[in-house]
Amino acid sequence: MFRRRRASVLVAAIGVAGALAFSGCAAGAGDETAEPTDGDVLPPIMVQLDEVDGTTVEVPLDNVIVLQGDDETYTAWEADIADESVAEFTPGRDDGSASFDPGITPLKVGSTEVTLDNSETGDSVTFTVDVVEAG
Repeated sequence: MFRRRRASVLVAAIGVAGALAFSGCAAGAGDETAEPTDGDVLPPIMVQLDEVDGTTVEVPLDNVIVLQGDDETYTAWEADIADESVAEFTPGRDDGSASFDPGITPLKVGSTEVTLDNSETGDSVTFTVDVVEAG
């Protein structure tokens, strides 16, 4: 049952992202540089936990990073953010009706190192987050 709820949330998120991508294409037909208008919502930056170690992830100030790939212990990830004025960590959680992956929210333009540790598995990853101006 847990996996079904998680899968439903993922399917809904993919559906929303697909609808946004389709509407973005329709609105920008023939315009290679079309940007979202004030009412549009950008899909989050999806990052795989098993691929992020040692990399740099760029995120616009008006977006978020979702840390994916851990279906079993996603609530056990904790973060050490070197410069907490640049970004903040949101732990994974399950509210009983849906589950949410952990994430990183940008706070200001800048760069910071992030170390994620999983208290259940002992896994650890370190990467850099570069927060850039919104599009």
